[in-house]
This record gives sequence, structure tokens and C-alpha cells, in this order.
Amino acid sequence: MIPVRGYEGQRVAVLGLGRSGLATARALAGGGAEALLWDDSPEARANAEAQGFACHDLTRNGAWEGVAALIVSPGIPHLYPKPNPVIAAAVAAGVPVDNDIGLFFRSFATRDWDSFDQVPRVVAVTGSNGKSTTTALIHHILKVAGRPTQMAGNIGRGVLDIDPAHDGEVVVIELSSYQTELARALTPDIAVFTNLSPDHLDRHGGLGGYFAAKRRLFAEGGPDRAVIGVDEFEGAFLANQLSQGPGDDRVIRISSSHKLGDYGWSVFARKGFLAEWRKGRQVASIDLREVKGLPGEHNHQNACAAYAAVRALGVAPKLIEGAFHSFEGLPHRSQTVGERDGVRFVNDSKATNVDSAAKALQAFKRIRWIAGGLGKEGGIAGLQPHLGSVVKAYLIGHSARDFALELGGTPHEICETMERAVARAAEEAEPGEVVLLAPAAASFDQYANFEKRGEDFAARVRALIGGEDG
Repeated sequence: MIPVRGYEGQRVAVLGLGRSGLATARALAGGGAEALLWDDSPEARANAEAQGFACHDLTRNGAWEGVAALIVSPGIPHLYPKPNPVIAAAVAAGVPVDNDIGLFFRSFATRDWDSFDQVPRVVAVTGSNGKSTTTALIHHILKVAGRPTQMAGNIGRGVLDIDPAHDGEVVVIELSSYQTELARALTPDIAVFTNLSPDHLDRHGGLGGYFAAKRRLFAEGGPDRAVIGVDEFEGAFLANQLSQGPGDDRVIRISSSHKLGDYGWSVFARKGFLAEWRKGRQVASIDLREVKGLPGEHNHQNACAAYAAVRALGVAPKLIEGAFHSFEGLPHRSQTVGERDGVRFVNDSKATNVDSAAKALQAFKRIRWIAGGLGKEGGIAGLQPHLGSVVKAYLIGHSARDFALELGGTPHEICETMERAVARAAEEAEPGEVVLLAPAAASFDQYANFEKRGEDFAARVRALIGGEDG
């Protein structure tokens, strides 16, 4: 746990009692503050009380008397589409509003660091897509390199739940726009921006507000190094704002679509090869085509981002290359779950919309595609340009027949269930092909969430492979 500093002997309110809220309450108490907990849900309040916490009704008159700050969980809106009433009351009372990320950055460094040989570092990753994979990949490379490291934030543990830093440790945190938009302190040593695509627009009042929330990670604290994906203009503009000119190597531009040789420091991937350029010349190259845990252009962008971040920490290219090959990918995100007779089985259950499914379909050449579930507005019409690699589609769930109508001439079979889809795809697949779960739909018609759907796919594949091996 990271005890929160700066509130000793003071009363601090906590709104939202999920994982981050309860971790915040423990960290506040660890730093000598009195935590006043509240959640709009009676069930959440009961769960907190069952864990020994006391709740304090922040909606009553006089609730803000003597309160030093309000700490808000990320899922609670504070501005758009309209502020939560508790937050509005805090603002009216002049009580500062913050979140656990802000508390982390103000509390992580301690006087114990004076005795360290190497100061701990923080790498923070944000962006619309790929930030979880990039965060996990950076963490993996550091472990392979023998560097002490922890992973937290929007992935893994809450930031205040991690252990106090060791000598030379690197903490890698994934940050969503919900987290960056409110934190009063944002001071990573290295900040990473993967890309930008429209998301959470109601929460941020439009695309401009969404980009502004991401930009705060770079503008508020001024990281020593910024790794910026420049394949969208917003990223190119952000890199321009942060650099003093094209030769400024404090900004590392990355791309998965074009060469970036004219800058002080850049990393890009083209035709499956990652290249690092410094001051106008290439200094390293990695063949990504056979890295099974990072298939497709979107994962090559993640590889560039992670490579740039760990190079800024001094990790050697050859070591990074080896770590790429041992990275298995995150569950449900282009995750290889098995192989049989030259057929590869890939779980991308996280591909719940057309954009993410398109990226998955572009990652492989010959695909037996398992798709369907609870379809979203617009169906899968947007996938037409990417169906050339699909040998056959196996459709499941509520939208199976609707999807079938949108496939045109692509061979398909309505299977209804995951059990039948896996069995039929495996039966018909030939060596060199990939059986890919990339549903392009939500899971709620048949599963509690996309994780459960991916777990079902993986379990059926492993049973199939294990049964034949036995």
C-alpha cells in the first residue's frame, strides 16, 4: 500500500466504493487521515461496512464541514453529461476534488529514496486503443531485463494498492481518460500516448474534451520523456506541442504506418519490421512477423510504444527482441490459446465492436472467424473491406442471422453456440489457418462479460487439443 501523504489528521471524503475507492480509503487511513466513505449504491455501502469501513452520508446538510478533499472513483461523472450531485455539492462548498491517481503521484516518492542508488521511475500509458497491451508489454520486458517492476492503474492492482518502491523499481500504470481528466497531480517520468479514436464522448463533452483529458498526462507534470503515437493528427499535434523542434529527442514519435526518420528519436513499424532511428540514422531493427503474442498492425503499434518506453529506460534492443517473443499477450486480446496440426486458435473476445474486429481480421491471412453475440448499432457492415482474409465465418448468439445477411459472398454457417462454432471451425480448418474469435458484438446475450466468453472459447479449444493429444 502507498500511504497517502498530506492529509494527516484531516477528514477526506471518498465517493465510489469499488476497487479503487476502498483502496483509497485504506491508503488514506495508512497516512493518518480520516476517510469518510459514500456510494450511491446501498449494496456498495453494505460491502464497505462489512470490510470494517464506516460510511458517511455526503448528501446530507452540513456533510462538507471540515472536509479537506473529495476523492472520486473514475466511473463517476464530475462534469459531463452532468456532475454527480455529491461532486456538485463539494464544488459548491469549495472542497477540492481529486482522484486516486492524483493521490498516488503526490504520495509515491518518500524520504527513503534518499538512500537508493537508483531513483524509482513511473511510466504512465494512455490512449484509446492498445494501452492495456502496451502497459503489460512494458512490464514484461522490464521483468525479462531483471528490473524490479510493478504494474497498476486501469490494469492489475489499484495504484494505491501497490507496494512502496524498491531501489531502481519501475512502476508501469495504465491510465484511462476518466483517470487523467481529474487527477490534480500527474508527474510520470515517461508518458505514453498510443492513439486516439472517438470514445466516451458523452463523458467528455465531445472529441475535443476527450483529447484534452488525455493531453493532461503530458501537460500537467511535464514527463522527462514522451512517447507519442503520431498516426492520427491529434498525436502529431501533441508531439509538436511538446517538442522544441524535430531534433528534440525528449519526444519519441511512434508509428505503425509510415517511416519517421527525420526526428531526433523515432520508432516505427512497416511491413512487419520495427525500426529505431536516432538523429537521422537507424540504430536497431526487429522482425515482428513471427512474434506470436503481437499479431497485426495494431499490435505492432503497441510494440513500438513499449519499445520506445523501455529504450528510454536504457534497456538494450536485443533484450527487448527476446522479451517480445516470450510475451504471450493479454487474455482475450489476440491471445493464442493453442495450436493443433498447423492450425492456430486465437482468442480476441475483447473485439466487441467493428473497429476492434477489423484490426483482428487484418492480423492474419487465412481465418476461420467466430463472430456474433449481441450486435451493436450498424451491425458489421463496416467489416466488408476486411473480409478477404476470411475463409469461413461461424456465427453465434443473438445476432447470428443478422450478421449472416451482411456477409455477402463470404461463406458462413450459423452455429448458435460457442461449442458448435469451435467444433466446426476446428473440423474444417487446414494447416496455416487461424481459428479466430473476434465477435464484433457484445457478450451479454450468452455471457456475463467478454472475459467469460473468451474463457469459454479457450476452454473448448484446450479440451479439443488435449483430447486429441491424449
